[in-house]
Amino acid sequence: MGQNTSRRSVLRGLITSTIVIGFDLTTRSWVTSASATSVFESLPPLDGVLYTDNATLADASIDFGNIVHRQPLAVLKPGSIEDIVQIIQFARTYKLKVAPRGQGHSTYGQSQVEAGIVIDLSTLNKIHFIGTDRAIVDAGVVWSQLLQQTLVQGLTPPVLTDYIELSIGGTLSVGGIGGATHRYGVQVDNVLELKVVTGIGHLETCSLSYNRNLWEAVLAGLGQCGIIVQATIKLIPATTNARVFQLYYDDLATFTRDQREIINDERFNYVEGQLVSNNAGGWRYLLEAASFYSPPSVPNNSLLLAGLNYTRGTQQIEDKTYFDFLNRLAPTVAFLKSIGVWSYPHPWLNLFVSGSAVNSFVGEVAANLTLADTGQGPILLYPVKTKRFGLPNFRVPNEKVVFLFAILRTAVPPDNSVITKMLNDNRRLFEQNRDLGGYQYPVNALSFSKKDWQQHFRPVWGNLVSAKRRYDPDNLLTPSQGIFVNC
Repeated sequence: MGQNTSRRSVLRGLITSTIVIGFDLTTRSWVTSASATSVFESLPPLDGVLYTDNATLADASIDFGNIVHRQPLAVLKPGSIEDIVQIIQFARTYKLKVAPRGQGHSTYGQSQVEAGIVIDLSTLNKIHFIGTDRAIVDAGVVWSQLLQQTLVQGLTPPVLTDYIELSIGGTLSVGGIGGATHRYGVQVDNVLELKVVTGIGHLETCSLSYNRNLWEAVLAGLGQCGIIVQATIKLIPATTNARVFQLYYDDLATFTRDQREIINDERFNYVEGQLVSNNAGGWRYLLEAASFYSPPSVPNNSLLLAGLNYTRGTQQIEDKTYFDFLNRLAPTVAFLKSIGVWSYPHPWLNLFVSGSAVNSFVGEVAANLTLADTGQGPILLYPVKTKRFGLPNFRVPNEKVVFLFAILRTAVPPDNSVITKMLNDNRRLFEQNRDLGGYQYPVNALSFSKKDWQQHFRPVWGNLVSAKRRYDPDNLLTPSQGIFVNC
């Protein structure tokens, strides 16, 4: 199928068949592979490749969630930023929708587009510069790739997600939360500059001090106003080691109280937590914390554990290299892939729960939650400080401390009835938390209406609408979020 085509070429797909592959929004008619090919013949030469073959289109209609499937007309694997400029301008001409895709780790079709063009940013993956306090990287670079390069120079991004095989452009479009967020905010709070291709097809540079409207619209903006193509990421000095503490609790209130204490005094570099099965049908609570260090300096265990009320005798303490700690999910992911579970549907739910409601809300959920409800997937619960958040589109409850509560479900067995039940549970829990002043962290398998989005972004909804009209007036970008439907 010509997978090894030379640069400055366009792979137009199999034109001998007349298989229906999508709906042409320009002519309002179904499109065959042959007619779709003719549409793309007017494209200028590209540095990368535009694919229209069935296999590539099918791959682009699947994401990590594996619940929603929307098939595009074409997939661009860009060889340059200019390719993205060209394809956006082309899409405007032909009134085609466009969706950027990083690692395809979305859970409800957010990186898909029906009868449009998917831009697969994984080929835009160059690290351009690493300096003493920053790195300049393409959006398709994954965080593990950047981390491995920065550690050579004794540097690290301040905040990393638990799974570091995600693309930089992908996490910056939603926020990017992790165990160091209580100290440094989310990943969007640690960006110094962006290059963005808007929905008009303009390449623009923005930062906190330059082109700020675009900056605030794009970071945690869910791909609505522009496609991040390059980012300048803040770096800080890195240590070589991590001392990892796992402390177990039998009482939720004691657990969250200790979590609050250790993020307030910042005695640990990393703080998270989980609900784990107690093997009797209920739950225990696991506080995960890490202190980063470089020998000969070592952490003082007694000082780190002082005043904490975990169940005595349950603590586990282990030393790892800094990279191995941050990459700790790699063996689990490899195992899940080897047994096929990684490709199962993942109806994930991530909620920000206000600190004032966390014990009552999570306590009620836990009382009615079983391992079958999660498919053995992990359940996260950990606090963050809202004063660390500086981007308006990153929405959390209006309290000093809020908790990320994430039920990372796997549909086991992968049947429609199981998926439907999990999706219904997600919506019910979202509404319950919303009514308590909470928000979703928008990486979920969650049905969301335009009215829901208006409530989510209030009081910045008006600003987002204005930015959309300015930077994507034809409403081309990332339609599957459902934010600007019928606009």
